[in-house]
Amino acid sequence: MKILIDFFPILLFFGAYKLYDIYAGTAVLMAATVVQMALIYGIDHKLSAMHKATLALVLVFGTLTLVLHDERFIKWKPTVLYAAMALALAVAVWVYKKNFLKMLLGSQLTLPEPVWMRLNAIWVGYCAFMAAINGYVAAFYSTEAWGNFKLWGYAFPLIFIIGQGFYIARYLKADEAQPPTP
Repeated sequence: MKILIDFFPILLFFGAYKLYDIYAGTAVLMAATVVQMALIYGIDHKLSAMHKATLALVLVFGTLTLVLHDERFIKWKPTVLYAAMALALAVAVWVYKKNFLKMLLGSQLTLPEPVWMRLNAIWVGYCAFMAAINGYVAAFYSTEAWGNFKLWGYAFPLIFIIGQGFYIARYLKADEAQPPTP
């Protein structure tokens, strides 16, 4: 269910973009992201820092796109978001000695400390990669190509999440890997 909520805005953006244009897609993305965050808040009774940052960036870059009628803002939003995530994770762990991934997920997963550190480094690399690839496509390709990349580029997060799941699975204790019985 949550994965559907995560992809809801981008699918609606892509549909509106293909049916109309980048500006209609941007307006739909903004509205869908607000709905997405309301759903997440309704389910979890809170929004994570990542959700708040995503909402803020979508609304700010979307507004700039619509008001200035300049598609570059919405095209660069993912680059800014991913670069900020990479920077935040790197600075937190290497400067402040705080592992945000462990802070966020440590209550749900029990993993050895070296695994948490590797996961953090992997996330820094992944976010830097995603920032770079979106920036490259946004800078050097047409809006049409960027739009297609945004839809089909969602293979990257899916592959990353599945790969991360396989990596983490070998460190989980047997009782964590099994769903609780009623």
